[in-house]
Amino acid sequence: MASTTSTSTFDSIKNTVSDAVNYVTESAQEMTSASSKEANKEVAKGNTNASLTDRATAGLDAVGDKLQEEKHSGKAEAYKESAKN
Repeated sequence: MASTTSTSTFDSIKNTVSDAVNYVTESAQEMTSASSKEANKEVAKGNTNASLTDRATAGLDAVGDKLQEEKHSGKAEAYKESAKN
């Protein structure tokens, strides 16, 4: 019976560490998406010498970056909560 308990404890610790690593990874990806979104917003606003086509593309890319940012934020929060348990 003791080996089952130690295995369960080990698995629990392993899962917590895995969730913590995944949380950090998702948080980093969230920040990367946020930075890309802000850069694309600046291009879309016309604060650079970008063409109209480039500005339109940057606007669409900013929307995609925002969606990615929210996706990674949600996953990070889920991993954070899972690591607490």
